[in-house]
Amino acid sequence: MAATKTRSSSFSRNVSAVPSFQNPGLKSGPSGTIFLSSGIPDLDKILGGGFPLGSLVMVMEDAEAPHHMLLLRNFMSQGLVHNQPLLYSSPSTDPRAFLGTLPSPVLSKDDKSHYHDPEQEKGLRIAWQYKKYFGEYQQNLDSHRDNKHEYSTDFDLRKPVGRHFLSRQCIDCVSIQESPNLAAFRDRCATFLAQIPRSDAAILSAGRIAIQSLCAPQCEYSAMEWEMLSFIRSLKSKLRSSNAVALITFLPSLLSPSFSKRWQHMADTLLSVRAIHDEDKELAKLLTGYQDMVGLLNVHKVARINTQVPLIPEAGTFSIKLQKRRSLVLECLNQAPIDASSGSSYAKSSACSESSKTRALDF
Repeated sequence: MAATKTRSSSFSRNVSAVPSFQNPGLKSGPSGTIFLSSGIPDLDKILGGGFPLGSLVMVMEDAEAPHHMLLLRNFMSQGLVHNQPLLYSSPSTDPRAFLGTLPSPVLSKDDKSHYHDPEQEKGLRIAWQYKKYFGEYQQNLDSHRDNKHEYSTDFDLRKPVGRHFLSRQCIDCVSIQESPNLAAFRDRCATFLAQIPRSDAAILSAGRIAIQSLCAPQCEYSAMEWEMLSFIRSLKSKLRSSNAVALITFLPSLLSPSFSKRWQHMADTLLSVRAIHDEDKELAKLLTGYQDMVGLLNVHKVARINTQVPLIPEAGTFSIKLQKRRSLVLECLNQAPIDASSGSSYAKSSACSESSKTRALDF
């Protein structure tokens, strides 16, 4: 009896065409999309996995608070943890000094218990012995942390990143304050992206470009709006053919309204941050956990590659909180109850509650 031949649909996905990778800093998504972590686990979940490779992310700053630096620091630190090439640019005269402000990865309880030895701690009473054993403990701890591959890492904003992360990395820092135009910086980005080209067979590495305050007034090209727009367009086109993600922060109020809209339209993923004032009593009455909020994050656009199905986030605005004053957490906004003693919220109507007590509702 002849064996029946299995019939495959013409719409079946070609699995062999999907690139393979073993990099812990990358994650596969639907429709062959490869994601790069933003450095904030909650933001990765909101965006459906993170930042797609080859995409341009733009963050609109708030003039009253530097909350965009929280996103920028976590984005860069995540690249350091995964040993990914990093290109950082800022209007500062010494951009490399900014690397010392990057947060350090949070050590989980399992890692602490793995190397925690109470008997050894009792024996470390002599100063020179303490330094000796502590050096070995820290070395083992760092090696274990480096070998523990996690897609998205929690960072402690109170502790700076270790020097061993900064010394081993391929980090390129550029100051754009004294640049008369963006031509030299455009070539610098092109050279950086050429080192990590996109391959259809395998993805071995991924790069990150972090540009802080592109239209800062201290830059000589800050009045050349067409020049800056041309730079963004050129960078976006080069990202499409490389294994990298670029994150640009800018202040919309420094641009004309028409150019600000053009910048937002060029972004694949568009975010904005906003400060919260302590004296805003009306907002404090509306939202629960208002005292723990440090700012608000708005999601305006989410990148979708290789598909026409849009991703609809759970909400458009999220609260930025610091868990235990160290880890960055994003939460949906919740309405506070009208009366804290009764617990009734705005979603419930008083008329319905009263009628339900007296008689059943008739439909």
